[in-house]
Amino acid sequence: MTESWLPDNDSHLTRAYIGLGSNEGDRVGFVQQAMQLLKDIPRITVIECSSLYETEPIGDEYAEWFVNAVAAVDTNLCSEELLDVCKDIERRLMELYGLSQHKGNGSSARQARTRIIDLDILFFGNDVVESPYLTVPHPSLHQRAFALVPLLEIAPELVHPSLGVTITELHEALPEPELVFLYGTRGVQSEFD
Repeated sequence: MTESWLPDNDSHLTRAYIGLGSNEGDRVGFVQQAMQLLKDIPRITVIECSSLYETEPIGDEYAEWFVNAVAAVDTNLCSEELLDVCKDIERRLMELYGLSQHKGNGSSARQARTRIIDLDILFFGNDVVESPYLTVPHPSLHQRAFALVPLLEIAPELVHPSLGVTITELHEALPEPELVFLYGTRGVQSEFD
């Protein structure tokens, strides 16, 4: 753990939203472990976490369905420091399980890929950040049901600082959203079908 993550009581708190996802192995376990690692960071307080959702992969590049969630956190880290925390959690879980972030022989640009764990900063307060390393709000957030549905659960009235509309409005505007199921309900037939 680096010194920049140690408590600093002089800084104000920012509400950030972090998307978590996995489509490798114990997907639920990886998301839960990443959530616990977030909770263990001294300058981050996890305020709320959405339910787990099973989400359809987009395009041909991913082979398996994802498990996704979104966490609301309060932090006095800056956005770049929070990004460092997210990348460190990804690295630690990959090293712990000896797994690769991408699977395939590299011969095809559209090879099937797996994600052991992926943490993305979706929002950082009302900040708009554009740097070589980080874009916040997440640039494809408004087009992705796998991020919007968990956000609908915990922050439906949150306003996108660049687009000026709520999460609810963004979700309603999706033209062809990918499939998103509450975890454990995909493939369950209704008795009314």
